Amino acid sequence: MGIENDIFQRTELLLGKSFIEKAAEKRVIIFGIGGVGSWCAESLIRSGIGHLTIVDSDRVSASNINRQLLATTKTVGKIKTEVMKDRLLEINPKAEITALQKIYSPETSESFKLDSYDFIIDAIDSLANKVHLIQQATKTNAIFFSSMGAALKMDPTRIKVTEFWKVHGCPLAAALRNRLKKIGGTSKKFFCVYSEELLENRGKEIIFKPQENDGTFTLKADNWTDKKARINGTTSYIPAMFGLTIAGLVVQALEKEI
Repeated sequence: MGIENDIFQRTELLLGKSFIEKAAEKRVIIFGIGGVGSWCAESLIRSGIGHLTIVDSDRVSASNINRQLLATTKTVGKIKTEVMKDRLLEINPKAEITALQKIYSPETSESFKLDSYDFIIDAIDSLANKVHLIQQATKTNAIFFSSMGAALKMDPTRIKVTEFWKVHGCPLAAALRNRLKKIGGTSKKFFCVYSEELLENRGKEIIFKPQENDGTFTLKADNWTDKKARINGTTSYIPAMFGLTIAGLVVQALEKEI
């Protein structure tokens, strides 16, 4: 009996052996492993998910350290997906982890073979790419969850889970809905994690070109562009709570299948 046999002992105690067996069979893909996606990925592996694909094009930067699970002073400059894969395999060496240093976009979408997954999780920022992912993911049989913006928030009690078209008070959700309505909407309903809280930055404004990341910038719909985004401040815990909440939604969905 090795240590690997005891990893899911407490989970099995709560949810039963059939849950552990089912989780080990499921295929999950997460787009974006920043402040939201990294915590979601780890929680899923700790919950027994046996096949996980993580997608992100970035390298770890010093500014990631305040909120991203994989970011430390020792990992700055390293490829995020590689750092995350190594960490996940330390938790469960038997897990099948596929790390893709890529950007999801209309041009690359077919390469991800979304139809092959049981769960698809969206934790990316680029508005155009997020819209495309939402539309494509909702065409599959997979269960789809999406994270709205996690920046400019401090109150954990205001985090909510709601069906996407019923979300109120979230500028990112509003911007996404406006675009989706123009191109035919979605093929099915899906749930997302969001918060109506919207604070103001107190520090010096930073402008840069957006990349696939973790929901921490450009939350004002009237200021959102695909060419330039304003970075917004974030706490260490709100993005993590978004990611852990999505992991919880996956676990709940699996439990209902038993």
